[in-house]
Amino acid sequence: MGQYERLILMAEDELTQYSTDARKIEKLRQKIGLSVTVAEQRQVKETLVAEMPKDFLSLLVEKQRQTVALPFWGIAGLGLLLGIALSQPADYIATVVGTVLAIALQKLGWSLQAKRLVLQTLEDIEERTSKPMTENAASPKSDRS
Repeated sequence: MGQYERLILMAEDELTQYSTDARKIEKLRQKIGLSVTVAEQRQVKETLVAEMPKDFLSLLVEKQRQTVALPFWGIAGLGLLLGIALSQPADYIATVVGTVLAIALQKLGWSLQAKRLVLQTLEDIEERTSKPMTENAASPKSDRS
């Protein structure tokens, strides 16, 4: 498994945690900083920038994956309900198709969101390393007695 896949899996792991995006980026930044070289970070970032879709539908699925998948869950439920109530085996096709589409949309959204998190984290790392450290040195700590 290459660094690209490993970083995506780390981001997916962070997505399972209930926290803010800033906290997820902070935790992921620490993990990436310890395990991935700067050259590999640049390579992964270039790959992600080239791979991230820019069309409206993909951005919608990335931001609102559950909302986009909800109608397909409804179709699956309605197919199941009609299949049972009307004893029509053909209605189960809607259940299968709706479930498959809903799961596929949610997986796509999850993957896109993880990739975006890795990209944001790599940009944050790049920004922090390029920014001079004069801000920390310029603000002296106050003495508290």
